[in-house]
Amino acid sequence: MRITSFTDYGLRTLMYLASLPEGQRSNVAQVSRVYNVSQNHLVKVVVQLRKLGYVDAQRGKGGGICLAQPAEQINIGEVIMKMENYLDGVDCTTTTCQLASCCKLRSALAMGMRAFIDAMKQFTLADMVCNQEEIVPLLFKE
Repeated sequence: MRITSFTDYGLRTLMYLASLPEGQRSNVAQVSRVYNVSQNHLVKVVVQLRKLGYVDAQRGKGGGICLAQPAEQINIGEVIMKMENYLDGVDCTTTTCQLASCCKLRSALAMGMRAFIDAMKQFTLADMVCNQEEIVPLLFKE
């Protein structure tokens, strides 16, 4: 199964924030530089992560972004479910497929997506960053 780049960068942003030293904040510009992604695109990602309660964002001096809850409490499968708009595997409502009335592909793909989400629900954000000694040097180059 494949997730959108929006969700991918959401997960990467959470991993970045989980790798910050405790009490430290970052900003969207820094995260966008690390992942070489448009700052405008990442702003939209961070706004969504904030709405979902995963990121705390403060404006002004001393502001920035950080995790809004401990990494151990952020479930990867739930993040994916909340970030993705369409998890059925295929969108049969916007096409004029001749097989729509009897197609078994849609239900098979939906079953596969449920299995994917169930598998991802076995992991927390903390699981994704348990190898800090490898992650930190890659994310926080001077």
